[in-house]
Amino acid sequence: MSKNFHRHTLDLLGHAILSGRYAVGASLPPEPLLCEEFGVSRTVVREVIKSLVAKGLLFTGPKVGTRVLPDADWNWFDPDVVAWQAQCGLTPEFLKDLQELRRVVEPAAVRLAAERATTQDIAQIEAAYAGMKKAVEEGGDYVTHDMRFHQGLLQASHNRMLVQMSKALNALLRTSFEISARIKDGPKNSLPLHRAVLNAVIAREPAKAERAIMVLIEGAKDDIELVLSSRKKLPMVSGMATPIKTQTKPKTISKAISKMNIPKSGAALAKNH
Repeated sequence: MSKNFHRHTLDLLGHAILSGRYAVGASLPPEPLLCEEFGVSRTVVREVIKSLVAKGLLFTGPKVGTRVLPDADWNWFDPDVVAWQAQCGLTPEFLKDLQELRRVVEPAAVRLAAERATTQDIAQIEAAYAGMKKAVEEGGDYVTHDMRFHQGLLQASHNRMLVQMSKALNALLRTSFEISARIKDGPKNSLPLHRAVLNAVIAREPAKAERAIMVLIEGAKDDIELVLSSRKKLPMVSGMATPIKTQTKPKTISKAISKMNIPKSGAALAKNH
């Protein structure tokens, strides 16, 4: 039960900080008031504050109490921090940073995947793609399979640091995928682009794999810019992946694929999968 109390209180207080309830530089209420507000013991409050200090959200010290740190100090690779931000509402700065990170990390990882992917790696990425395709054609959870596709590519790089980074990137990538999944025909249009990435990896062509993932990332960038350019409030991402409705099967490969100089056999594969 104590773990449940800790988790629940951590989420509530973390959410309160990212929502701006406690401004940067502001002091948190004294422990007795926090205990009363959350209905937990001092032990739980102290452990939660330690966790938030470790995540870079808070600073504690003699004579200064417990204060909220600027967001530049927050650990943006921490899944909890990303989840709280997504729940509070995405910001243009957050989305810009995410897009720039993808442009740096994923092309390098995919190049390595095209050189090093094992039969098992390919099978896992194929399974993820099949799940995405099924979700587009029959409706369902597209985002989870999309995440597995990109995680599979990072793991197929067989670079230990990139593999470790894939764990930290999960929550960040999901934020981008949720946005694309909510845009009309977003998953349908991105499906052949994913196929192009996989075909290039299977063909052991690093340069083409890199170009293909860049087209995919640019597509996500367009989705994000579409959201930012609208006057609607930026979306919040819940704990559950957003299911998509049944979408018609893409009739043609995106024009972007033709620019990647993929062999005809690869384009044929893309149409048939």
